[in-house]
Amino acid sequence: MRVRIRFLLLLGLLVCGGCGKQKSTAELIADLKSSQERDRIIAVRLLPQREGEAAKVVPALIEALKDKQGDVRWSAAIGLGYFGEQAKEAIPTLQEAQHDRDPRVREAAGVALSRIDPEKFPVSTSPIKPRAKQPRT
Repeated sequence: MRVRIRFLLLLGLLVCGGCGKQKSTAELIADLKSSQERDRIIAVRLLPQREGEAAKVVPALIEALKDKQGDVRWSAAIGLGYFGEQAKEAIPTLQEAQHDRDPRVREAAGVALSRIDPEKFPVSTSPIKPRAKQPRT
């Protein structure tokens, strides 16, 4: 019985040996092209933490703004806002994203624009109009 428990513990340690490994920026950017939505969401949410690599990350986030999944586009817009002035090249794509079918993406694009160029894009006090409540029947 003890041998079996030790074997299972050793197996668990070997399996989790790579659990703490952090992906490189290049790997995260590659994940943005994954067919798995989960991989793309994780990547787009981790990339803004790579502040010192704006030259690589900003173009990848701009491309992610065109993803088919709303959560990826939303996270990309938020991420671009974190880079502030370093993301000036994202302005045209963020302006397009203000017309996205997903209201979260439209709001995040507006906030990102206000962080990138506050003089040209002042913060709106009400970026999203609430939906009218439907009467209960």
